[in-house]
Amino acid sequence: MTAADLALPWPLTTDRLRVRPATPEDASVVWRYRRLPEVGRWMTGLPTDEAAFAAQFAEPDRLRVTLVVERDGVVVGDLMIRVEDGWGQAEVAEDAKATQAEIGWAFDPAVQGNGLATEAVERLLEACFTDLGLRRVTALCFADNAPSWRLMERVGMRREGDYRADSLHRDGRWLDSYAYALLREEWAAGR
Repeated sequence: MTAADLALPWPLTTDRLRVRPATPEDASVVWRYRRLPEVGRWMTGLPTDEAAFAAQFAEPDRLRVTLVVERDGVVVGDLMIRVEDGWGQAEVAEDAKATQAEIGWAFDPAVQGNGLATEAVERLLEACFTDLGLRRVTALCFADNAPSWRLMERVGMRREGDYRADSLHRDGRWLDSYAYALLREEWAAGR
């Protein structure tokens, strides 16, 4: 299933933003901000050149979970949504299928500080809980990535895990990480 196949009313919109499934043609503009040191240092993979990034970006598994965020027709960020099965004991495992999602994001530093990431993630959460009917949404980050975990807290997520030296960074250091989550009933109560 691709992001475009999700039962969502594409595009997702806010007052200032339009969120839609990514296409291979989005790779060059996404590369422009993801290659920046302040963004790339937190990404799972950091291709060394635009051609390698474009090839990776166009892979079906990548496009399956990637959305782009546009403001005035210009891509200013990207979101990830990976719908997953929740854990369930054998007798009820079928009922746990496709009940949760992991989300993530990256935004162009040129637009940061204007509430655009918060607006986009809030809209994605709304889509997760209302349109997709999910019961739980999670997000992960390095503990040193304060802008990311602060965004998680701004949108109502709560820290569930504080892991010590569990993630090997490309600079060779083992870094701490955080896990955040939000349940549908918590989201509804916070609205």
